[in-house]
Amino acid sequence: MRFPAVALMVLLLAVGRLAAQGASPPEQGVVWVPAPALFPRGAQIAVLSGDPFKPVVLETLISMPDGYRMPPHFHATDEHIEVRQGTFLVGMGDKLDAKKTIPLAVGDTATAPAGMHHYSVAKGATIVAVTIMGPYIMTYVHPKDEPWGVFPYGY
Repeated sequence: MRFPAVALMVLLLAVGRLAAQGASPPEQGVVWVPAPALFPRGAQIAVLSGDPFKPVVLETLISMPDGYRMPPHFHATDEHIEVRQGTFLVGMGDKLDAKKTIPLAVGDTATAPAGMHHYSVAKGATIVAVTIMGPYIMTYVHPKDEPWGVFPYGY
């Protein structure tokens, strides 16, 4: 059974509330926590503004180690990103193929329109600013890529 969208949003909201407990990668003055199970392991996140449950603008930072891969997925609303550190390799389609990505450097921006299947790879330690209209919803193209795995109680 797939992980309910409401539970994913609860995880994102918890990130914002737990922010005071995190450690900080290079962005100064920002408090980080491990990204929720919505993301593959290894990323950290900082919620800068907004509420993942509400139809308001949500601004986050996502910190990824070198080689971090985000499998093909899409969002219910447009997703805007700005690279703050490292190189962010972005591709479109249903299969992650690093050879078919476009490299985005510090200061570069991109938008994935609602419903567009896309994926990414971090080249070097990478931080991106993400702005999206809530409620935050991310759907993986292939259920096998869902990082939260199988939960023992059918959730």
